[in-house]
Amino acid sequence: MERLTKLKKVKRKRKHGFLVKMRSHGGKKVIKRRRAEGRKRLAV
Repeated sequence: MERLTKLKKVKRKRKHGFLVKMRSHGGKKVIKRRRAEGRKRLAV
């Protein structure tokens, strides 16, 4: 069971992670907005 949860986390990070967001213009805007809001976690 443990293996599966790890795989899900990896998939989630690859799709919604910080580095993925930083690649696109829209993603950068999202990170910028979340920083301005004072979020503790900017991405997954």
